[in-house]
Amino acid sequence: MTIEEETAVVKQATNANANTNANASANVNVNENLKKNRIQVSNTKKPLFFYVNLAKRYLQQHKEIELSALGMAITTVVTIAEILKNNGFVNEKSIVTSTVGTKDVAKGRTVQKARIEIVLEKSEKFDSLMSASQNANANANANANGNGKVENKQ
Repeated sequence: MTIEEETAVVKQATNANANTNANASANVNVNENLKKNRIQVSNTKKPLFFYVNLAKRYLQQHKEIELSALGMAITTVVTIAEILKNNGFVNEKSIVTSTVGTKDVAKGRTVQKARIEIVLEKSEKFDSLMSASQNANANANANANGNGKVENKQ
C-alpha cells in the first residue's frame, strides 16, 4: 500500500469516527431532552408531598411526567401517582416494571432490584385545579394576620 492509499484510509476512518461521534452526541441530547420530565423517587431522601408538589410543578411545564423508582421506593411512587390521580390532576398513561442488576459493594456481587416507571399525563382539569389551589393559598395568606393566626371574619 502506498503512502497516498494509507492516507486516504486514515482520512476515511477519521471521517467515520467524526460522524459516529456526532451521531452519538445527537443521541445523548435527544435522551437528555426526553428525561427532563422524569422524577426519580427515593423513599429516604425527601418526604412524600415533596414529590407530589414537584410532580405538579413538572406538569405545569410538560404534558406528561415519568415517575421512577427502585426497590423499596416503589411503594412511594405508586402512592404519589395515586394521590395525583385521585385528586384529578393526572391520567395514568403507562406502567412498566422490570428488574435491574446493581453492584452490591459490601457483598461483592450483583443484586437484582425491582424497578417501576409510571407515566402520567396531565388531565383536562389540571389547569383549573391548579388555579383553584393557588387562589385558596393566596386567600389563606391574605386572611392571616401578623402573629400567624387566621382572623375570624363574621
